[in-house]
Amino acid sequence: MRTLKLTVAYDGTNYVGWQRQENGLSIQQVIEEAFAPLMGAGPAGGPPPAVVGAGRTDAGVHALGQVASVTMDCDLTTSAVQGALNVRMPLDVRVVEVADAPIGFHARSQAAGKTYRYRVATAPVLSPFDRLYVFHAPGRYDVPAMRTAAALLVGRRDFASFQTTGSWPLDTVRTMLRLDVQETGDELTMEVDGDGFLRHMVRAIAGTLLEVGLGRRAPETVTAVLEARDRGAAGRTLPASGLTLVTVRY
Repeated sequence: MRTLKLTVAYDGTNYVGWQRQENGLSIQQVIEEAFAPLMGAGPAGGPPPAVVGAGRTDAGVHALGQVASVTMDCDLTTSAVQGALNVRMPLDVRVVEVADAPIGFHARSQAAGKTYRYRVATAPVLSPFDRLYVFHAPGRYDVPAMRTAAALLVGRRDFASFQTTGSWPLDTVRTMLRLDVQETGDELTMEVDGDGFLRHMVRAIAGTLLEVGLGRRAPETVTAVLEARDRGAAGRTLPASGLTLVTVRY
């Protein structure tokens, strides 16, 4: 038996998210089914192995560097495994790297942190080539005010106000190492690095920072939002299309 570490990129538009679900096709299902012919003898192979992702990205969320682990009995080289998977998967899911990992490596439980990026197109007219990967919110934004608000969110904080109502984690404290706001031409980018994220947390933070940028709330009010521990105190949860999982750290 051996454990493999996969680095996966995908366009999440047509998927219900990373995790297998009964209501549609997931990234996990696509990869596991691509593994099936590599398992056992015969053209059909055998039962596919379980592929564990570092983060359970939601429906419509994209990834540049999702990490997954799989333990299997296979003597193919890592490059052969990569080629065999990619030839069997749709073009909107690609395994960009396969590496041998120590037996027992677990992509989710051993992850030390993740980086997410949220993109907002601010031009009056959205390019059709960007429509699947950004949130279109035309306007002029006070970027320095957004950066001031972002700085108040960095550190070890209770992010209960930025978690989707009804989510299960009882411990809502997370450490945010970095939250950068950049403006390039007609695009705003919010990139966050932390030790873990609550459900829809990044999208709720992005929605709150946009309100700051439009002058609808003062930058310093994000401190009160944190203290409220109430989802209603923060801004809206922005659409999934603008969010990308960039990297996972170990």
